[in-house]
Amino acid sequence: MMGTKARLFTPVPSLSLEDLVPADHFYRHLDHTLDLSFVRNLVKDCYSQGGRPSIDPVVFFKLQLVMFFEGLRSERQLLRLAADRLSVRWYLGFNLDEPLPDHSSLTKIRQRLGLPLFRRFFENIVQLCIDAGLVWGKELFFDATKVRANAAMDSLMPRLREVVDGHLVDLFSPVCLVPATPSTPSIPSTPVASNVSIEPIASAEPEASPALPQEKVPALAPALAPEPGSRWDLLEQCRLDPDRPASGSYQRKSDRTISTIDPDAVLMKTTGHKASLGYHDHYVVDGGKARITLHALVTPADVMENEPMLDQLRRVRFRWKVKPERAVADTTYATAENIRELEKSGIRAYMPLADWDRTPYYGPSRFIYDAERDEYRCPQGEPLRRAAVKYTERVWVYRAAPASCNACPLKAACTSSAAGRIIHRSFDAEYIERVRGYHSTAVYQKAMRKRKVWIEPLFGEAKQWHGMRQFRLRGLANVNMEGLLIAAGQNLKRWLKGTDW
Repeated sequence: MMGTKARLFTPVPSLSLEDLVPADHFYRHLDHTLDLSFVRNLVKDCYSQGGRPSIDPVVFFKLQLVMFFEGLRSERQLLRLAADRLSVRWYLGFNLDEPLPDHSSLTKIRQRLGLPLFRRFFENIVQLCIDAGLVWGKELFFDATKVRANAAMDSLMPRLREVVDGHLVDLFSPVCLVPATPSTPSIPSTPVASNVSIEPIASAEPEASPALPQEKVPALAPALAPEPGSRWDLLEQCRLDPDRPASGSYQRKSDRTISTIDPDAVLMKTTGHKASLGYHDHYVVDGGKARITLHALVTPADVMENEPMLDQLRRVRFRWKVKPERAVADTTYATAENIRELEKSGIRAYMPLADWDRTPYYGPSRFIYDAERDEYRCPQGEPLRRAAVKYTERVWVYRAAPASCNACPLKAACTSSAAGRIIHRSFDAEYIERVRGYHSTAVYQKAMRKRKVWIEPLFGEAKQWHGMRQFRLRGLANVNMEGLLIAAGQNLKRWLKGTDW
């Protein structure tokens, strides 16, 4: 006989969430193990002494952790899940008949707390890992990954400041504006030809000079068109100059275009995909078995991965009092500046060096440097003597005699210049050669193998399970908050595993 289920809902007065949530549930263990009461001390300066009671900040951060562990992409979806999931209600401390916060409240709380507080929350999680003995501190891994922004390519437009401001200045130039007085009718500000002069109207009483129209021009531009460097104000710990010049004739596309949806997102191209708007998410990961992330930072995608490295290193060493013996990274990080600062600090730079011999002509490795004579020798034995110094690039320039080069039988394989072959030698060549010497050691080879399974899988984990393929928030401050929460959640997973979960 086929049965039919009747829908009968009757009140069960003696039932409570304590009875409905299993004793071995994950959120019970999380609530028992992780005490988030420290959050109230972090946020106490963000609230006034009087007024209506706010949502408990502990509840806010618990909701953020639930979003991380459940892999959710929306705060609306988060609150829908909390309304239906008994275990989440229990973790948040809300009874069955108690209304949950509105999703819009989470946005307001996040804006009130700000980025510095989210970084302090992340650092408290790292401190838990240090107290549990999960941080080694002798080895640091540096890497970054590309993350798509929550903005479409269709939102790109030219920066109005460069396109429109010049026209607005001409349109509202001082010669076209005449101060209006009660006895004198105002003259409309219309554009006039440059060869027409307008005499100012005499006034019986001196008046204060009107504000220059140029001061009003930026107000006419859209609010979503800030100066190209204004986004750097949010990253005080990063030594990135907003007015830094481009390399050579290269011009950053972000200086000419801007997204009307996310002004801080810039063009980037990933392997095998079309160009999109996005960011770089930078990690500094400890070399211990737990793979704890010690620092996380999100920058626009037009910032090279190697630029924040030294500041991240200084912050990690100062904040966590670690004394790393080596820093491991890929070729992108192997700049002369990074290598020099690492080696001067007593930290071995385990990084592959760029192969400059991949050219149609003889590479630098074919030229032998003579330190006593301070000159290079080409494959034919001809000297290349120091000819110039480029202090901005921190290199010496060595040049061969043009007559010797032009008469050389190997010129076609060496250079196409009629002025002689040129070799550049960095001011930091001594440190670079020291790093090159590491490449033949077994410790370096082990560090390179370890890097592939130490930091890159963390990015894969965050993208596959925790929504980091694309940021859901917009703006540099907001995506940093999101990135810090993801990094804190990944550390928390390893902390829970380290505490026998």
